[in-house]
Amino acid sequence: MPPLTRFAATDEALVEAFLEMLSAERGAALNTLAAYRHDLLSLAAFLAPRQHRLADARAADLSAFSAAGSGRGLAASSLARMTSAVRRFYGFLYLDGHLKDDPSVLLETPKKGLSLPRILSENEVERLLDEARRRTGAARGKGAAARALRDHAMLEMLYATGLRVSELVSLPLSVMGERGDFIHVRGKGGRERLVPLGSIARAALEAYLALRRGLLRGDDDSRWLFPSRDGRHHLSRQRFGQSLKNLALAAGIDPGRVSPHVLRHAFASHLLAHGADLRAVQQMLGHADISTTQIYTHVLDERLKKLVADNHPLARTAGAHETGRTQAPTRESPTR
Repeated sequence: MPPLTRFAATDEALVEAFLEMLSAERGAALNTLAAYRHDLLSLAAFLAPRQHRLADARAADLSAFSAAGSGRGLAASSLARMTSAVRRFYGFLYLDGHLKDDPSVLLETPKKGLSLPRILSENEVERLLDEARRRTGAARGKGAAARALRDHAMLEMLYATGLRVSELVSLPLSVMGERGDFIHVRGKGGRERLVPLGSIARAALEAYLALRRGLLRGDDDSRWLFPSRDGRHHLSRQRFGQSLKNLALAAGIDPGRVSPHVLRHAFASHLLAHGADLRAVQQMLGHADISTTQIYTHVLDERLKKLVADNHPLARTAGAHETGRTQAPTRESPTR
């Protein structure tokens, strides 16, 4: 890896901010973070002779960088990872307001097999929630109690709504004055949607609101539902991500498997497993295109397999033979 001193401080700062986001929001593995850092610093080195920093790169620069990697004979998997790093990095810069346009939108991504999202089982989510509830009762002092209630409320909301962590932490306090069973969310690209909020999550929020002022210094209030200590900003994504990992550790779950984004996956997967409509899940997740939501159809596939195995007469016949029963169940015509 080239020495960091070769790059402008702004390049290094942007890369590190991106990697922190990946770690906190997506629970990215250390190896992934190291690989992405290498890819992005390699891009910075590639741009240097062109008199460009990372934030100055144009679409043509990124295409040339990709072509150079292919010319060096990089494996398809390495090229795919490098392209993913570049696209996710510039998507992050655009969404966080560092860039007016995303120069990576036309960058071609090598075709790879579909990877299924990491999720937690329903039992594991319940263990996380149980630990969060236990902490609200064990906390001593207003500050500690307020933090425990906040973490519990945020976890309940995340699992009840499937919000992106950036949407969750940036909710305004005014959202609590809206219609009780829905909250108004502004998502990616400024798109707005209404998301149902169940009674359990709302009860956790109301308990938190009773002690919310204990999180703030002095008498000043904050416009954020989940404020930072000084009240001028909302709680950071990284801070909430770390709280989740602490809860996971206490609940006996590998912290490396737990992140806000994994809880978002769990929300969608568990809904579909219990019969929710894919279009409804798309709307709640705020996906502009249903093809994005279709990554969760592996859950539907498993549900359909179980449906056939439990109810199809041929499946029951096969089961009877496997257990040594010689008489197959009588089948009736499906038209009757």
